[in-house]
Order: sequence, then C-alpha cells, then structure tokens
Amino acid sequence: MSLDPNYLVYERRRRGMDHDLYPWSNLFERQPIAWEGNTVVAVPIVVSLEWFPIQPSATPFLAPGHMQTAYPDYRHYTAREYGTRVGFYRLLDAFAAVGAKVTVAANAAIAERYPSIIRDIVAAGHEIAAHSTDMNGTIASGLDEDAERSLIARALDGIEKVAGTRPRGWLSIARSQSWNTPRLLVQAGLDYMLDWVNDDLPYRITTPSGTMLNIPLNHELSDRQIVTVQQQSAESFRTQLEDACMWLESEVARFGGRMLPIHLTPYVMGLPYRIGALEALLGTLRDRPGVSFLPASEVSRQIASQIA
Repeated sequence: MSLDPNYLVYERRRRGMDHDLYPWSNLFERQPIAWEGNTVVAVPIVVSLEWFPIQPSATPFLAPGHMQTAYPDYRHYTAREYGTRVGFYRLLDAFAAVGAKVTVAANAAIAERYPSIIRDIVAAGHEIAAHSTDMNGTIASGLDEDAERSLIARALDGIEKVAGTRPRGWLSIARSQSWNTPRLLVQAGLDYMLDWVNDDLPYRITTPSGTMLNIPLNHELSDRQIVTVQQQSAESFRTQLEDACMWLESEVARFGGRMLPIHLTPYVMGLPYRIGALEALLGTLRDRPGVSFLPASEVSRQIASQIA
C-alpha cells in the first residue's frame, strides 16, 4: 500500500519556525550591531527567582525543578527555598563585587510572599522581569487564551505592586509558550521576552498586535542545565562561559558586537561550594577589555534601533 501523497505536503515547510513572527536570517550575514561605549561583548545576567508551591500542578505541565515525591515534599521544597533564604543574597553580593547590574526574573509570588527581597533588588539597582505567577503558572498550547492573558497580567501586577515599576520583560517557565503568547506579551506592553534560544543576538518579532524583541537566553549554558541536569561541576560551568566569551570576542572584528547571556538559579549557584566559581567567573569577565554587564532592558534599549 502506497503512502497518500497528502502526507508529504506541508504548505509551511520552509526556513524558520513555520510561522510569520520573524524571517529566518544568518547571523554572519547581518548588518553588524554596535554596543555603546567600548563594549564589544554585552553580558546580560538573568537570575530566575522562583517560588515552587509544595502542591505541584502538572497542568499543562510540571515545571522543571518542581516537587517530586509524595506530599508534603519537604526535601525539594526546602532545597528550593534555600535560594530565597540564602543563595540569592550570595548572588547579590557577587554582583555588587564586580559592579554588575542584572535582570531578576521573578515570580509574582516572590513579591507577595517575600516583599523584602523585591525591595532589596530595587535598592541595589537591578531590573525585575516577570517570570509568571509562581512555578505552577506554566504556559503551553491548549491553555485558554483568556486564562493566559490573566496569568500574564497577574504576574506583572504582583511585581509592580511591590517594586513600584511595571516589568518591561518576560521569561516563561521552562521558556514554554502557546501560539498566543507573543501577541499577548505585546498586548501587555512588554518590550522584550527571554524565551527563544535560536540566536546569539536579539531579534525582532512581529505579531498582529505589534512588535517586541526576543533576547536569547542560552539554555545550554545555564547553571541548572550544566550543574543540575548534566551533573558537571561549578568550575566546569565557569570554564565553559569563559570559553564562550573568548570565542565571541574572536568574532567581533569580522561580525560586530556580540552577546553572552548568563542564566543563574539561586538554589543552584548560591550554594557555598559553588558561589566561589561564580565570583571568579564574574571577576574574569569584568577584567576583560570590551566586556560589559548589561541588564536585559539595557540590551533591549541599545539594540532596538539597530535591527529591523
């Protein structure tokens, strides 16, 4: 029996992601971008500051890092809570030591449950992006559009209530979206998202409601992926990021400005036997000529006028 030819016909088979949100392009053939001042490699640091409810929800999916054993799962709950009680403040000290301003992608539940943390972030001059409501607030195809719109609004409202300013950026849990998410983020007035990882530089997406930037936040170089999933050491995490920085520096002369995002998790990298590797990494990057720490909002501001 032969295969029905209709199985081989797909009208949207082409370069890209099978949608019209952006055109496919080759990084090495684009118009070069230039960062302000002497910067050639911008380093946006993004910290995921999360609250995991002790009763997990698998609708539409269970968030990475969520509770694993029978209720009440104190082992995983308290391990995650270590990030807000201890680990995050070690990260703040590490950033202050090198003068880095970062982006903290926070669940709105952090603002509700631990408002002093949000106030400490603001007092230190860091930016806060929205990271859903809590770690049960996942998004995927099939989620009702009104429910997703409400989730986005509650995330933004919850942070603004404590921080005093409304977030300009968004990071989805597990970087997961529905078909509606980009349009809903634009409608919510956001400038950028951090969900898609298919590039080394920001690019513009176009929705029926307007445009915004995607700032790629490398998943393979996140501390959760390298240290927790791949079971590599904190020193390996440091080495891989330093190697990435040197490679990007080598491309600058031919291709223009580059970007090295660093994604951190307080309950992973804030432990006493890992924080030293992060401090060493940040010190190395600070001392490299042309490498600058920029929060995601500053990356967005500098690059928005340079890309179509």
